[in-house]
Amino acid sequence: MLKNAKATIEAGRASLGIELGSTRIKAVLVDEANTPIAQGSHQWENALVDNLWTYPLESIWFGLQDCYRDLSANVRSLYDCDIETLAGIGVSAMMHGYMAFDAEGNLLTPFRTWRNTNTGRAAAELTELFDFNIPLRWSISHLYQAILDEEPHVGDIAFFTTLAGYIHWQLTGEKVLGIGDASGMFPIDGKTRSYSTAMIDKFDSLVATRGFAWTLPEILPSILMAGQKAGTLTQRGAERLDIAGHLKPGIPFCPPEGDAGTGMVATNAVKPRTGNVSAGTSSFSMIVLDADLSRHYEVIDMVTTPDGSPVAMVHCNNCTSDLNAWVGVFGEFARLLDVNIETGELFAKLYNHALTGDADCGGLVAYNFFSGEPVVGLEQGRPMVVRSVDDRFNLANFIRTNLNAAVAVLKIGNDILFNKEKVKVDRITGHGGFFKTPGVGQRILAAALNSPISVMQTAGEGGAWGMALLASYMVNNPGNLPLDQWLELAVFDGDTGTEIRPTPEEVEGFDKYIARYMAGLPVEEAAIKAL
Repeated sequence: MLKNAKATIEAGRASLGIELGSTRIKAVLVDEANTPIAQGSHQWENALVDNLWTYPLESIWFGLQDCYRDLSANVRSLYDCDIETLAGIGVSAMMHGYMAFDAEGNLLTPFRTWRNTNTGRAAAELTELFDFNIPLRWSISHLYQAILDEEPHVGDIAFFTTLAGYIHWQLTGEKVLGIGDASGMFPIDGKTRSYSTAMIDKFDSLVATRGFAWTLPEILPSILMAGQKAGTLTQRGAERLDIAGHLKPGIPFCPPEGDAGTGMVATNAVKPRTGNVSAGTSSFSMIVLDADLSRHYEVIDMVTTPDGSPVAMVHCNNCTSDLNAWVGVFGEFARLLDVNIETGELFAKLYNHALTGDADCGGLVAYNFFSGEPVVGLEQGRPMVVRSVDDRFNLANFIRTNLNAAVAVLKIGNDILFNKEKVKVDRITGHGGFFKTPGVGQRILAAALNSPISVMQTAGEGGAWGMALLASYMVNNPGNLPLDQWLELAVFDGDTGTEIRPTPEEVEGFDKYIARYMAGLPVEEAAIKAL
């Protein structure tokens, strides 16, 4: 294995995927059989600057370079060689957000991430104009809000894109996006698999009197499909990515994608009637549709797979951050008692103990809102736990209510799909940090969605592996198979993971929990106003 991997790397036949997530930048290197053979990572955090969530350009580039340096060190440690060339590279990042540049390529305003909820007026007006749900975090919402706020930079825009699109542009010189990431910038026409020209015309007419020198098609990135070549690594790009200087230019890039698309690929959920749930700092579900919804819903985003199939997406700004903070408190308590316990073991003990609690959490309710949550109409967040004096307050119920809170908003959105729209799904696969402790997060989500949930052994590889697969798909698909067929044959080979089905008691318990959760939302609103 080690010998074969070394030969693959030295011959330049490995493919690389890099994903810039909310709290971690990760790189995964795969061989020609799409098996991970090396990885690297870098931890980072967003910052709240002038009431907007952002990552400074310096942090973006330092993080990307440090992640690649860590990958290179892993390769040297395992195989005693350096990466000089690759079969393909792909870059992914958190979807949506706003990065606007002038004609000289200067960033006009700090990167505004998906987490910002200041775009309410813009999103509402565009949703009405298009008769199509435009979420707060979409790039077009950020652009139009900047126009409404009369921000002076708007007139100087020559190009705007997502974080993945920016990195790809800097490494290759190409202003392009994969269709999945592009679908989080502006609505896609399912027939043409490009931006909706009808909606573009409506937008340009809406802002025509403002006298901008640009029209929307002139400043949007071009759209490419999975499998297409999206440029090559330039000399400047190679120097920016690998500061050690080993990496050579000329490596082909696949289209840059968003983390939603890479999650679909990593869970083999790109064909109709499949779905996946990514649960980490934020959470989102992606259900690939086999028929259009009857109408648009404010809490359901219509995006696409990396090969252009329609997807109903429920995106939640908050998931495990508050849960992780509580586990951290218990870890601090353990250290106070001079008990040394590894972080993974601490999570496992607390998570598994939670399953011994009451299915309805004994009456406890937790709200995990670190930031605003558009699905339930909150512009800000105040994490808190609420209970009555006669509730069954114990450790198991306390941890379980925080586990439930991590997927509660996700349930609210998906209830519309499954109960109102009668959407049918053959398989839902979970991935992300929420599922790292085997069987626990999986069982909680199964109860929330009243659906079997599968988790694959590869779930921990995450979106960077999904991005590496897209890079591999570009160069290792001699039969020109569609993406879903290639994934099935070349990657998963029939593996659907380990499935957990919820019990009727678990479903009933979560339904009771969500009823209290919904009834208590005014308490959360009061906390936001008061604190």
